[in-house]
Amino acid sequence: MPATVIVGLQWGDEGKGKTTDFLAEQVAMVVRYQGGDNAGHTVVRGDEVFKLHLVPSGVLYPHITSVIGSGVVVNPARLIDELEMLTSRGIDVRRVRVSRAAHAIMPYHVALDRSLESRLGDGRVGTTGRGIGPAYGDRAWRLGLRMEDLLEPPILRERLARALPEKNVLLAAHGLPAADVDALCDLAAGWGARLRDHIDDTTTLVQDALARGDHVLLEGAQGTLLDLDHGSYPYVTSSNPVAGGACTGGGIGPLQVDEVMGVMKAYATRVGAGPFPTELEDGVGEGIAERGHEYGTTTGRRRRVGWFDCVPLRHAVAVNSVSSIMLNKLDILSGVDPVRLCVGYTIDGRRVDGWPSSAASLARATPIYEEFAGWDEPIHAVRSIGGLPANARRYVTALEEHAGVAIVLLSVGPERSQTIERAWRPMRHRPSLPPAGERRASPARAAGPTTAGMGHA
Repeated sequence: MPATVIVGLQWGDEGKGKTTDFLAEQVAMVVRYQGGDNAGHTVVRGDEVFKLHLVPSGVLYPHITSVIGSGVVVNPARLIDELEMLTSRGIDVRRVRVSRAAHAIMPYHVALDRSLESRLGDGRVGTTGRGIGPAYGDRAWRLGLRMEDLLEPPILRERLARALPEKNVLLAAHGLPAADVDALCDLAAGWGARLRDHIDDTTTLVQDALARGDHVLLEGAQGTLLDLDHGSYPYVTSSNPVAGGACTGGGIGPLQVDEVMGVMKAYATRVGAGPFPTELEDGVGEGIAERGHEYGTTTGRRRRVGWFDCVPLRHAVAVNSVSSIMLNKLDILSGVDPVRLCVGYTIDGRRVDGWPSSAASLARATPIYEEFAGWDEPIHAVRSIGGLPANARRYVTALEEHAGVAIVLLSVGPERSQTIERAWRPMRHRPSLPPAGERRASPARAAGPTTAGMGHA
């Protein structure tokens, strides 16, 4: 059985947590492959709401091995807190595994991150101040601490003694107190003692699972438009949320991936600074934000809201080799009329249909919109495409056509059960959409695409 990658197609917060939770029942292992506790997944199970930051969303299933891969930067203190929170709520965390090669976020990473953002003033990127960027920077500089170092105090002390002289120069330049080797060594060794049973060679775990024929699900944090290489640089995260990041951060080869499921919601949001061409700064945007509970899982800050943008969608589908899509939060658009869809930009007087190569160009983009009649009916109880209002079906059809990939899951509410699901999902070696004759003949698709949904993250 091959691997499935779950990837966000927008600026993050697309509902990947619910997507993973929905699909996890069918798999044996869920692997988080990048990011840190700057990301958050919200998963709803009945009346319970779980806000996860490091542990993969599949942890709520007792049969699943939850893996934090080598591409993740881990704040050990926050991981310990999250494991204890889950345990206190009756979730068995004994199957959670953390890569020995994942890098640890240290207190000086957090201090430097917050200080630098503060100093940047109006030019700040909008980080969460969790130390993610500085930790990835140390990894690239070969000055980082890996989770395996926490298990061996002599090596831990050696690594800290090597890194701290430079760190203390930076801390002093920011007016921050120096870090002490002894204090940090004691603190980190304590983390290692608490996490010892969870730290493992996760690449071997994942490869062994695939060799046994187990289905492995890999989930990313953030979204394609925040990717360090493919997003709206410099207003991006410090790692690669795109599907290719699942290979490097999860320990698999590209030929082991058979499905890439892209996740998007029926409108757009982003957090932090950076250009956002379709942003709504009016009552419509406020209403969508409130109904959609658009507040960051990690920071609690209000997300910026805008109309759905097909320009970056086409880019995201291409760079991720998306084979199927889950569309979330269609229910939030009930009562909005008209619904607008960005299909291109005007930049410097020219029409542009491709994703701009720079944030500066994106900041000058004026959206070109198509309008769709809205619908008033609530759709939380709908469980088939045919049961959706006709105007909702037309909107979903337009999204699918612009993506060029089948929407196979469609969410009409936050719970697992509030999902419309196609009976088939296209894999890498199958066509992404049914043949034309099949599409015309299918009663369920006569008025729009068949889908199934997830996500209110």
